[in-house]
Amino acid sequence: MPHLPIRNGCGRLQYATRIIQYWKMKRIIFSDIDGTLLDSNHRMSGNTLKVIRKAEEEDIPFVIVSARSPSGIYPILRRYDFSSPIIAYSGGLILDAEGNTLHHRGMTKEAAKAIASFIFKENLDLSLSLFSFDDWLVIRKDERIANEERIVEAESREGTIDTIADDEISKILCICNPGETESIEEKLRDRFKDVTIVRSGNALIEIMAKGVSKAAAVKRLCSEYGVPLQEAIAFGDNYNDEEMLRAVGHGFLMGNAPEALKKRIRLHTDDNDHDGIYKALQSLGLI
Repeated sequence: MPHLPIRNGCGRLQYATRIIQYWKMKRIIFSDIDGTLLDSNHRMSGNTLKVIRKAEEEDIPFVIVSARSPSGIYPILRRYDFSSPIIAYSGGLILDAEGNTLHHRGMTKEAAKAIASFIFKENLDLSLSLFSFDDWLVIRKDERIANEERIVEAESREGTIDTIADDEISKILCICNPGETESIEEKLRDRFKDVTIVRSGNALIEIMAKGVSKAAAVKRLCSEYGVPLQEAIAFGDNYNDEEMLRAVGHGFLMGNAPEALKKRIRLHTDDNDHDGIYKALQSLGLI
C-alpha cells in the first residue's frame, strides 16, 4: 500500500478517509447461494440486498459462486435486479456480468458415462443429473428432480448422455436420500480418483473435472480484478465451500453450516435466516 502522510487536525480525517477508500477499492465479495445468500425460503433478505446495493455503489465486485447452473442463478439476478459475474458448477464455468464466458472446464462424455454406469450397476439410490454448459439432462425424472427444479427455477430435460450436444460435461449431480449421502460419497470416492467429488448439502453430491473448485475460480477472478486474495471476502455454508473460505483472507462460515465444518473454519457469522452476510460485512466496516 502506498505511504500516506499524516498531518495534524483535519489531515488525520483525510488520511483515514483515504485509507477506507483504498481498502474498499481493493475488495471483492464472493457468496454461495443456497444456505448463504438465500434464506430457508430461497429468498434474499432486505439487508442482504442492501449489501449488494452498497457494494455496487462502492464499485466492489459482488460475485455469486454456486454449484448451480447459469439457468439456476439468473432468476435471482432478475428478481432482485442486479448484475454480477457468476461462478457456476462450483468453478467449472465462469461468466462475466454480461454473460460472456471467462473460463470453463469439464470432463468428457466418456468419463461421465463411466460414472453413470457405475451408479446404475451399483444400484445407488439417487437421482442423476448431468450438466453441459447450460444444458441440464436427467436420465429419469422423479420427485427429487422436480423438487430441485422448483428450488433453482430451471427445467431439466430427459435423455441420454449421447443427446448432449457438447463433449464437455460441466458437472454431475447426485441427489440422494439424506441418510445415504455419506455412504454414496465414499463409494464414489473409492472408485473415481481422477475427478473432484464434494458434498454441497445433506442430500447433494457434486462431481466435476479434477482441479475444479470454488477456490480455484475465486483465485482466478481475484487475479482478473487485481485484488489480493488476503483482501477478498467469501461466504459459504457447506463442505464444497471450505476450500474457498480458506483461500481468502476473510472467509465466513454461515451459522447454519454443519457442526463438523464449524470446527475447521475460523470465521463464523449468523445463519442465512438472520442476515449472516450483512452482519459479517458490518463487522468489517463495509456497511
